[in-house]
Amino acid sequence: MIHRLKSYNFYVLLVMDAALVLAAHGLSYLIRFEGALPAEHAQRLLDTLGPLLVVKLLCFLAFGLYRGMWRYTSLSDMANIAKAASAATLLIVGYLVLSRNFAGYSRSVFVLDWFFTMAFVAGLRVGIRLFYGMGFVDLPSVFRRHCPASVATRCVVIGAGNSAERLLRDIGGNPRAGIQVAALFDDDPGKQGRELHGVPVIGPVRALGRWMESDQFRAREALIAISNISGPGMREVIGHCEASGLAYRRIPSLAELAQGKVTVKDLRDVDYKDLLGREPVHLDMEGIAGYLRGRTVLVTGAGGSIGSELCRQIVAFEPGRLLLLDASESNLYAIQMEMEHERGFKRYEALLGSLQDTDWTAHVLDTYRPEVIFHAAAYKHVPMLEENPWQAVLNNVLATRNLVEAAVARGVERLLVVSTDKAVRPTNVMGASKRITEKIMQANCGRGTRLMAVRFGNVIGSAGSVIPLFRRQIERGGPLTITHPEVTRFFMTTEEACQLILQAGSMGEGGEIFVLKMGKPVRIADMAADLIRLSGKEPGRDIEIKFIGLRPGEKLYEELITADEGVVPTGHEQIMVLRSEACAHAGLDAALEALRRAAEARDHARIRQQLVEIVPEYVPDHSHDSK
Repeated sequence: MIHRLKSYNFYVLLVMDAALVLAAHGLSYLIRFEGALPAEHAQRLLDTLGPLLVVKLLCFLAFGLYRGMWRYTSLSDMANIAKAASAATLLIVGYLVLSRNFAGYSRSVFVLDWFFTMAFVAGLRVGIRLFYGMGFVDLPSVFRRHCPASVATRCVVIGAGNSAERLLRDIGGNPRAGIQVAALFDDDPGKQGRELHGVPVIGPVRALGRWMESDQFRAREALIAISNISGPGMREVIGHCEASGLAYRRIPSLAELAQGKVTVKDLRDVDYKDLLGREPVHLDMEGIAGYLRGRTVLVTGAGGSIGSELCRQIVAFEPGRLLLLDASESNLYAIQMEMEHERGFKRYEALLGSLQDTDWTAHVLDTYRPEVIFHAAAYKHVPMLEENPWQAVLNNVLATRNLVEAAVARGVERLLVVSTDKAVRPTNVMGASKRITEKIMQANCGRGTRLMAVRFGNVIGSAGSVIPLFRRQIERGGPLTITHPEVTRFFMTTEEACQLILQAGSMGEGGEIFVLKMGKPVRIADMAADLIRLSGKEPGRDIEIKFIGLRPGEKLYEELITADEGVVPTGHEQIMVLRSEACAHAGLDAALEALRRAAEARDHARIRQQLVEIVPEYVPDHSHDSK
């Protein structure tokens, strides 16, 4: 309030409102008495002007009419004006009834005064917005006034809904946007032939090519403003843009929109994530906050793809302290700096070390007393672990056992193990090692700590995943190397995976393996072709796709569950849960000790033999056993 009282604009607007309030009351009398104001009513007009002016301006202040930035006037501001005018009228009429029994006053005068006050005060705000060109003016003329044709990028917008409206409004209010919008295209027949902020909706998206052939505007780019478009829908839109010779960008998805307002600067290149077209995740925010807010939360592998995204999402729920644990110095430093400088979150501890160190793991838990643990630390590169299977045992299996047993012994409230679809009927060491971590989790449940695991497929763009490899190969001009024409994988985004991990963490009671619904599997060959097209090139013509054969331990397709695993739905539409196995796994400890000895001896054949003993469904690749 003090800041507003010192504002020059505040006083200007206050004086203008005062003049409008006086004009509204005077005009009400003139209309009521048809311009011939009797002397007694003229006196009553003069008697009430002072109190009426004070009451109305105080009501305007009370209802926040001077807090807004009027160049951005909205419907909520109009509602506040109506509330303030109504309250002021009731107060004035109430004062006259109590003090003068309303004797000699015309009721219609105050009805007219109420109406004119709202009309004048609201009209002033709308006029300010018109002056600044925010949304109610002819946007094409604004674009041409601010953006010379030689400078501005000439564009069309795909979509004519809420996202397009916000985009056009933001372009119109940003003289430096450098964008001219000529037309909109939308498949909704009810929008075709109409205008949005002065920009015509020409027709369906398939009409884009015909319009471009006859267009004198010479558009060069399409801005895709459909926030909830499906994967096939996005492919179709991109196809029309490419056929028309247009470059294309898009506004953020619905999940990204939830993080902030759509603006011109949010326009970005179409990404492979857009082609997946996955539905946004709906979270039980209160349920997640219930076990994270104010708690000490430990994230292992905090610098990795999943661990770092978990950290980003966890800080939104205001934990008391966040423990960042990683064995990689560079990864740990990166997430530490992000928390400190980008997220503004300073209640963290950076813990550099390996969970294979039993004493250090116990020291961390004793010193910081975490209440919730997300265990995302693991080796995951399938061919590399086929070559070095003892590392999968030491880092994935034995380190997890150290952590789980130490957490249970110290009464940690909740521990969630991040697993993988490769744990299902594994054909590689990595998958077998992750299946054992699930068994370790279940073997220790029922002892006070809520233990659970979350199983999901590949994460787009994560370290070591296929998409970064394909992008590097495209930059070099190809070829893109694929193991087999029919190989398929499940994919989801890092953000989506971590959202569902947090959601599952609120649902577990102990011993559950939660399975995230991954949608339909994606052919890697189709993914490669899509990425080539997104780079502006044509598969087979500009960049070759080359098939090199399956690598050791690699499947043609992945599974999330097996036929004998009983899966049941949960209260969340995108999360399933496997029937909880008995908490005790007879002979697991002895088998793990034998596995440890084999790993320490670097004996490939013995390691695989022990993995089969613990995970009978594991079908090993013995090509490395002689090493």
